[in-house]
Amino acid sequence: MQRTINSARESRIPPRLFHTISAAVTRQPASGAAHPNEHARRMTNGAPHLSKALLILGLLFFIMAGGCTSPGAHHSLPLNGQAPPLSPKLLAVYMPWFGDHTHIDVGYSSQDPAVLRRQIDQARHMGISAFVVDWYGESRPYSDHNFALLQEIASQNHFQVALLYNEPEDEDSEATDAAMAALDEAYKNYFGPAAKYRDAYLTFNGRPMMFIFPKRGHVNWNRIREHCSSWDRPPILFYKDQPPEPYAGDFAGSYAWVQPGPRGWAADGSNWGEQYLENFYKTMRDKHSDKIAIGGAWPGFNDSAAKWGLNRHMQSDCGKTFDATLNMYEHYYDSADPLPFLLIETWNDYEEGTAVERRSNAGCSSQSGHSTESASR
Repeated sequence: MQRTINSARESRIPPRLFHTISAAVTRQPASGAAHPNEHARRMTNGAPHLSKALLILGLLFFIMAGGCTSPGAHHSLPLNGQAPPLSPKLLAVYMPWFGDHTHIDVGYSSQDPAVLRRQIDQARHMGISAFVVDWYGESRPYSDHNFALLQEIASQNHFQVALLYNEPEDEDSEATDAAMAALDEAYKNYFGPAAKYRDAYLTFNGRPMMFIFPKRGHVNWNRIREHCSSWDRPPILFYKDQPPEPYAGDFAGSYAWVQPGPRGWAADGSNWGEQYLENFYKTMRDKHSDKIAIGGAWPGFNDSAAKWGLNRHMQSDCGKTFDATLNMYEHYYDSADPLPFLLIETWNDYEEGTAVERRSNAGCSSQSGHSTESASR
């Protein structure tokens, strides 16, 4: 994913639960407007947030299907029979462009319906409820076509999808017009009343969710919000980190994104984002409690396979980075003030080394805790 990444545990869900999620990922064999605290207690797109019990059942099924157990991994599941508190709904960022010659070969095409069905099934068994799909509008027709296909298959398989829209890098007026045209397309084809598979589009309190990834910051989001206000269900917008002050009122909340933190990228990859996540959650809780916080989790980072790579690394540490980022929000949210969503970054970005789709613990030492693991391709 060609992006500039800026320099970024006590708990209501036991760390062992999310550690089990992380372990399940490593076991997967390779294969082709109200206050947010009130909203978080309600139904999301007509379905309740995943409880620990439901998530555990899914994980058990997934682990049984996966078969292999990583060396040194011994995890127990809570069996106390107590009713579990609410947990965040798990989402995962999805790249729709594989099979296009402009990206690396990962062994499958994002236009293959069988691949999409398998990915949806695998994600569901890992407790993931929706793919948040990287999207540029009609300017990237290959990816746009694949999102439409993914949404159709998601509808058939009771899964959900949403758009992560990348701001255009044009100058001010052109960027706003391009963004407006992209949202018009999304409304017409994907979540508006004429969209054939709108039932599969991820909503929050009845409104479609749309994630915005900023580029040069030239989009006038005041104009966009006014433009969309007459729609039957205007999208609810989420910005990476904090939006520019003039547009703060246009966004319902913010999402965290994989970043190493204020110390920047370390040559040894040791800056895995701890300080960034702590600051994100603290800022959202203490300064923006009227906004919806969407947490972030990632297994590491390595952009050496990307054409745009800058030799940036973040250690995976045999799954410890993923486990720690999955659990970080628990310092700041509990059952009285729940976190509604947690965004896994990413499902399948092999070019920046954040994919969880095929991760493995090959090369890990259970004694040293160090890793030579990488995502298989």
